Amino acid sequence: MYEQYSDIVTVDEFCEMLSIGKNAAYQLLSSGQVKAFRYNRVWKIPKQAVVEYVLRESRLT
Repeated sequence: MYEQYSDIVTVDEFCEMLSIGKNAAYQLLSSGQVKAFRYNRVWKIPKQAVVEYVLRESRLT
């Protein structure tokens, strides 16, 4: 799943992965639903955190 993305994705790539807008993405990141961190003012999102979120929300795990 998501093999074409690097291990750390940007907010734009995150939006593309989930087919969501930036407001929804920032809400997921700020709430902690998707584990990520900020370096300076830039969000760094581990691809594995996105996969875990998708599996958790789709109740596949």
